[in-house]
Amino acid sequence: MPHLLKKSLAQLKISHISSGFITVLVGYTSSVAIILQAAASAGATPSELNSWMWALGIGMAISCIVPSWYYKTPILTAWSTPGAALLISSLQGLSMAEAVGAFLFASGLMTLIGLTGWFERIMSWVPRSLAASMLAGILLNFGLGIFTEMQQAPVFLLGLFGVFCVALCLWPRYAIILTFISGLAYLSLFTSLSVDTLTWQWAYPVWVSPQFNWPVMLGVGLPLCLVTLTSQNVPGLAILRAHGYTTPASPLVAGTGFLGVLLAPFGGFAFNLAAISAALCLGESTDPDPSQRYKAAIWAGFFYGLTGLAGAAIVNVFAILPDYFIAALAGLALLGTLSAALHTALEENTTRDAALITLLVTASGLNFFGLGSAFWGLVFGWLLLQLKRKLA
Repeated sequence: MPHLLKKSLAQLKISHISSGFITVLVGYTSSVAIILQAAASAGATPSELNSWMWALGIGMAISCIVPSWYYKTPILTAWSTPGAALLISSLQGLSMAEAVGAFLFASGLMTLIGLTGWFERIMSWVPRSLAASMLAGILLNFGLGIFTEMQQAPVFLLGLFGVFCVALCLWPRYAIILTFISGLAYLSLFTSLSVDTLTWQWAYPVWVSPQFNWPVMLGVGLPLCLVTLTSQNVPGLAILRAHGYTTPASPLVAGTGFLGVLLAPFGGFAFNLAAISAALCLGESTDPDPSQRYKAAIWAGFFYGLTGLAGAAIVNVFAILPDYFIAALAGLALLGTLSAALHTALEENTTRDAALITLLVTASGLNFFGLGSAFWGLVFGWLLLQLKRKLA
């Protein structure tokens, strides 16, 4: 046992821990407000809201740690942010029991799609260059956000950018965590963070018995399933493929779907492969060795578990950090991944035009029929690629 502990400590890297932590930080701060709004639309009580945060945190912890350890691949999962946005308007006037019925229907459908292998077959049609260009399109606005946010707090963010540049040159593996610590120190010393408003409370699960209503299941559950698959699982798997990981898709989709079935009565409305936050654990800053990056995903799962146990209390912690700090931190953390994605997307002459179209459509924010720009970017790029092959 001492030998195993010594070996584990020897393999421990700060970059794994920091990448996992930043992933959770960015994931929560960028979309937790949408979750709170979705829960409010369903008429959630304070205890039910706490249960939602518990279910989502524990669900993401399990679905990050287990497949990452099993496949030795950085599998990052998340709650369905587009799905939560859909729920804000869709759950108005419905009871929590009807909402849970819709959650169960959506997750059950995703499990079925994963088990049948349909998702794997669809993703096999997507070339790696298009997957990389879609990732670049997703991340482009995050990279630009570093500089657009400077208008809000120029002195702070210019200083933060300077710290990042110096750290990137001297200690590249620790650049993000050093930038985060520096920013936190500045905010603590020179601004008024409302730490006195923080309260602590452990989360606990609250069971809500489902009520199955066909109009609700078809009107809420089916769109929730489709949005989660197309807006989250498709780009999430494409990002893994763009980084050279060939983990089978079907078990991942089926696994997150089944986890949703188990946790839906507690507020776990939908789980899926992460897209943007996943990129934070896939770059060279996490580990130069791609075979070791899965450890960062396991750390992310650990932090997800902690936030789940803390429930709504952790939301208050994230809420006191300024939006411009989180936006800039996310952009800086994703620069390396954006650079690699652009290189992969545009290096092949035969797919360069299609990749460029995919990038531009994805970055545009285009939305048709409730399907996001990442989905349409792949569609437009793939259609152009097929057209060029037919007419060549």
